[in-house]
Amino acid sequence: MNRVYVCSCFGITEEQVKQHADSGRCTPRQIASACKAGTDCGSCVRRIQALLGRGAGCAPRAETATTVAQTFVPDEAARAA
Repeated sequence: MNRVYVCSCFGITEEQVKQHADSGRCTPRQIASACKAGTDCGSCVRRIQALLGRGAGCAPRAETATTVAQTFVPDEAARAA
């Protein structure tokens, strides 16, 4: 297997970032919490963002925001306020 490193500081590969994304971590901050990628020199953050935007298991931000807006229904107490 050809390993393409995203984060040289912590030895994190593209495959590892994609695996974290597939398990629900869909932002660079969530990836950083999972494996520290992007927390040292920061040079990999843009690459992580690019990987997350290319179908790594997470919906694109615009689609996510639209989906949340369409499915959010306030409860009765919030409507009364």
